[in-house]
Amino acid sequence: MTEPTPRFEHEADATRRYWHNAPLNTLPPPDMVGNYQRFKPLPTEGIASRKAWIVGGGIAGMAAAFYLIRDGHMPAQNITLIEGLGVEGGSLDGSGNPEDGYLVRGGREMNWNYDNLWDMFQDVPALELPEGYSVLDEYRLVNDADPNWSKARLMHKQGEVLADFTRFGLTRKQQWEVVSLLLKRKDELDDLTIQDHFSEGFLASNFWFLFRSMFAFENWHSLLEMKLYMHRFLDAIDGFGDMSALVFPKLNQYDTFVTPLIRLLREKGVQVKLATQVLDMDFDVQGDQRTVTALHTRTKGGDGRIEVDPRDLVIALTGSMTEDTAYGDMDTVPVLKKRHGGPAEGSSWGLWQNLARHSPVFGKPDKFCGDIDRSMWESATLTCKPSPLVDRLRELSVNEPTSGRTATGGIITFTDSNWVLSVTINRQPHFPGQPKDTVVMWVYALLMDQPGNFVKKTMPECTGREIVAELCYHLGIADQLDAIVPHTKVRLALMPYITAQFMPRAAGDRPHVVPAGCSNLALVGQFVETANDVVFTMESSVRTARIAVYSLLNLPKQVPDLSPTQYDIRNLLKGARALNSGEPFIGEGLLHKLLGDTYFAHILPPLPKNEGESSRRARLESELASLRDKGGLALQGFAQWIDRFASQLRKNDKE
Repeated sequence: MTEPTPRFEHEADATRRYWHNAPLNTLPPPDMVGNYQRFKPLPTEGIASRKAWIVGGGIAGMAAAFYLIRDGHMPAQNITLIEGLGVEGGSLDGSGNPEDGYLVRGGREMNWNYDNLWDMFQDVPALELPEGYSVLDEYRLVNDADPNWSKARLMHKQGEVLADFTRFGLTRKQQWEVVSLLLKRKDELDDLTIQDHFSEGFLASNFWFLFRSMFAFENWHSLLEMKLYMHRFLDAIDGFGDMSALVFPKLNQYDTFVTPLIRLLREKGVQVKLATQVLDMDFDVQGDQRTVTALHTRTKGGDGRIEVDPRDLVIALTGSMTEDTAYGDMDTVPVLKKRHGGPAEGSSWGLWQNLARHSPVFGKPDKFCGDIDRSMWESATLTCKPSPLVDRLRELSVNEPTSGRTATGGIITFTDSNWVLSVTINRQPHFPGQPKDTVVMWVYALLMDQPGNFVKKTMPECTGREIVAELCYHLGIADQLDAIVPHTKVRLALMPYITAQFMPRAAGDRPHVVPAGCSNLALVGQFVETANDVVFTMESSVRTARIAVYSLLNLPKQVPDLSPTQYDIRNLLKGARALNSGEPFIGEGLLHKLLGDTYFAHILPPLPKNEGESSRRARLESELASLRDKGGLALQGFAQWIDRFASQLRKNDKE
């Protein structure tokens, strides 16, 4: 008896059901990524006369335009990209000059299995390499020749590198807190925070300093989102300590990604409207179906209206991480437009809020943008000429900072900083045309309500000069400020919604990419519901754009679920070893005994080199006893098998 043909899902979800081969199931597994998924579907009927209006010129909006052209076969000239700022790129910014100082509000840590991102950029011509090479080619060539790692990931005591900073320092109980979170169902975690689940000891551990500073989590953020991160980056967990699991671009994120992508889209004919806000939409509502009929816009010239045909597509960004950024400099403190009561008048959050007033299918934006104190942090971009500050960071870098190679290898975090302050030097030059003797540093902190250890103010109350002083204190060079400040320019960015996407949430708070009943509207970005992906990554933005295009055009193609690294036994084993601070975990000795002389031996983490055969036998006996003692009601049968297995081992040893 054959099974019915499975329903085609544009947004695959590998956790939804058990997948297996069957006579009528010709689709690959939902999380399979590879060349078989790279096919191009045929054009859909009438695509040549349809138009697309894309609201938001960041990576999600640009990705939507890309997929409409490549996989949807829509004529590029039928696509209009509408951006509220005067430049494309959204949160992927990078600007400035050596005279006034450079500015990047944030950075991006990249992973090799950002499958949608690399799917797109392998078809985008390279920024610097000659014709025939892609952005992906450029990225790989840089990182393969210059692997990333850090030799000073955690520091304390005014300039001292934390001993054994790669070790997580988790007790058995704290390790179980991590494992138990991985085992929980997603629907059990509505509105829970990280501090609801984890103990105070865990939240003071090396692991949490590594994790929270790497991904910008606060203790009060969503436990569900942390769980998704644990699954998403399980393959990288043993590289958290030295950042060896990451790959970084050669230049800043704007020049690396935005410049080549928008150049391609413009060359193909995509229309771009800058400095144009979309405030609201008109809908034709027929029963449960909702169709966009117009967009309400605003420019410096006044309010306007764009008519939308029922067969046209509208793809819109909901919410913005970097909206209402307040800027400061060496002697100026950033001043927020609004601190309480939600976004300021005219904010791009207004579109999502207006959509939510139309229908509950559009989610609850106020859940994310209504508490600025819990979604805000600040960054500082330092443009530095030679000084003791550059000299000190040179000591902490794996290569000479001006060599063009990996410098600090990611952020250096000060664990005893009241602000939870971090600093990094990426590959230099960070900007095209940057002078050889100039180094661009990036600094950020997580806690905005605590006075500094050296400057007795909160970070948002500080000028750039004072933030440099606080940084130098933690680097142990506060006594050299007079030789540092004259050679340093600082530009500040205080971002009230930079981690709004991490706020605690429940089912229904975020709209689906295509909200229920919407016939020609899709929503993209960091504030829409996806099956298993995380937020705050370029990958998640591209994924939502790809789902939007495939769904609205009903293409016979699915967006694969996350690369199935979380199910790989090799990642589970090395993850267990990493959680145990690099030491063999309970049961590992038994696995070595079972698999040590088999084809599968290579999947096991190596046992300590200084551990002799007698020590290994003692470890195995101890593990067996521990497992047997913990058998209780649930493990009685397994404990009996352990006893028989141990007896057989002892018998074999005697023989």
